[in-house]
Amino acid sequence: MTWLDDQPPKSVVFLCFGSFGSFDEAQLREIAVGLEKSGKKFLWSVRKTPPAGQFVMPGEYANHEKFLPPRFLERTKDVGILCGWAPQVEVLAHRATGGFVSHCGWNSILESLWHGVPIVTWPLSAEQQINAFQMVRDLGLAVELRLDYRRDGGNHFMVADEIEKVVRCVMDGDGAVRKRVEEMSEVCRKAVGAGGSSSITIRHLIEVMLASLDKKEE
Repeated sequence: MTWLDDQPPKSVVFLCFGSFGSFDEAQLREIAVGLEKSGKKFLWSVRKTPPAGQFVMPGEYANHEKFLPPRFLERTKDVGILCGWAPQVEVLAHRATGGFVSHCGWNSILESLWHGVPIVTWPLSAEQQINAFQMVRDLGLAVELRLDYRRDGGNHFMVADEIEKVVRCVMDGDGAVRKRVEEMSEVCRKAVGAGGSSSITIRHLIEVMLASLDKKEE
């Protein structure tokens, strides 16, 4: 977070793929090349893929240079940081964060919308494909990284040029997606405020539940 404090507003793209999101070393290498080619500042949460057949949380890399292009850390020392686990909500809330490359878990989507940070969609499993489709095609609130939405999943290996393109798009772009996301952020905040739709709905739910309890006691 100290590094973020020193960066200009909306200048950093944040890459984070949830509690279980991870990639093999070949894909990590392509991400690194794409980030470097984009020329954008970045904060990249990197997790180590669990051993085959084990359903456990991804681990931490003891040495990032194992999968990075030669001298990557040296060349990008002034523009980016790699870390293991990252405090996602705090990063998204930070003034320096201008884009979010995400697996599109629903909590991550809500957090990004709340803080007005546009997403690049990189769904990995479960309902994340549907979430990404809604964000890009239905709502126009995200930038799509080219993916196959068929049930079989297809080949999800992303090359550096594709990654560079979407990072530039979300950080530079024409501003249309960012504007819609910032507008949605205002809608979200009003919804949970006094008299907002979410506040009214929750209050109504509580009233219905209390009325139901009163009837049972009778």
